[in-house]
Amino acid sequence: MPPAETPAAEDPHAGHVMPTNPEADDPHAGHDMTTMTPEAADPHAGHDMSLMSPGQADPHAGHDMSATGMGPPDVPTSADNPGRPPEAPIPAAALSGPGHAADLIFGAEAMARSRRTLIAENGDIHTTAVIVDRLEAGFGDERTWLWDVQGWSGGDINRFWWKSEGEGHVDDGLEEAELQALYSRAVSPFWDVQAGVRQDFRPDGEDRTHLVLGVQGLAPHWWEVDAAAFLSTEGDLTARVEAEYDQRITQRLILQPRFEIDISANDIPELEIGPGLSSVEAGLRLRYEFHKEFAPYVGVEWSRALGDSADYIEARGGEVDDTRLVVGLRAWF
Repeated sequence: MPPAETPAAEDPHAGHVMPTNPEADDPHAGHDMTTMTPEAADPHAGHDMSLMSPGQADPHAGHDMSATGMGPPDVPTSADNPGRPPEAPIPAAALSGPGHAADLIFGAEAMARSRRTLIAENGDIHTTAVIVDRLEAGFGDERTWLWDVQGWSGGDINRFWWKSEGEGHVDDGLEEAELQALYSRAVSPFWDVQAGVRQDFRPDGEDRTHLVLGVQGLAPHWWEVDAAAFLSTEGDLTARVEAEYDQRITQRLILQPRFEIDISANDIPELEIGPGLSSVEAGLRLRYEFHKEFAPYVGVEWSRALGDSADYIEARGGEVDDTRLVVGLRAWF
């Protein structure tokens, strides 16, 4: 008897229309799978997936990816807090009425006086300062000395400003001195416009009085600038520009370059000043601040007369240029 035939297993696809594309039937069709490790064939092989949350099983679970390819990160903000109280628009009545609500209760005139008092007591503070910029002795062909002091008294906008300079020789005494009295007004956060008078004192009797108009302040890159024009009672028009800069080496050690130029629109032979650029000075000072208010320094300074001013000095046998070592003190209080 022939052996009994085993019945064919039931086809799960019976009655289904299957596509004719072999790759669609099996994504691995045509690939040699015999050399692949189980992990390569199935990236989850050997992993227990039963303990993973849906978010771990699918990193995009709960994300709406329909708007863009990736979508924004799902980061909640305070605007998404359902417990946040709603914000009502500003009522129209809040923007009506006087600029100061207290005017409705105490009256506009009384509150205006009160605000002026508040500004005077809290915003219009008056201060006074004295700055000894240079108090020094010079050692070169001749021993010299000089002072350069200034100060002010007033508020942030309006001040009375005074300045005094003088120099002389150890052997010959005072050469010249000047005193300025100025009204100073702040026209910007870093600049003051100054106007007033200047009085010169000279042992040779050539005293002069000048009208002064200038500016003083802080230029870009932290250069302190003082520039002024002077019109004397003799009709002489001159100008001076000073600039200095504090380069901090340490918190206490400061190197200061300083420049000064003098210009004249007139020929003033009695003062040995020629027209145009009459003289220049350049100095370098190194100071040490024992305190902010007290700083001795040492340095070197070079000066030279130019143009007709140099001719006047040479005619009397003087030197048109000079280099000297300086030792001095800078202070303020």
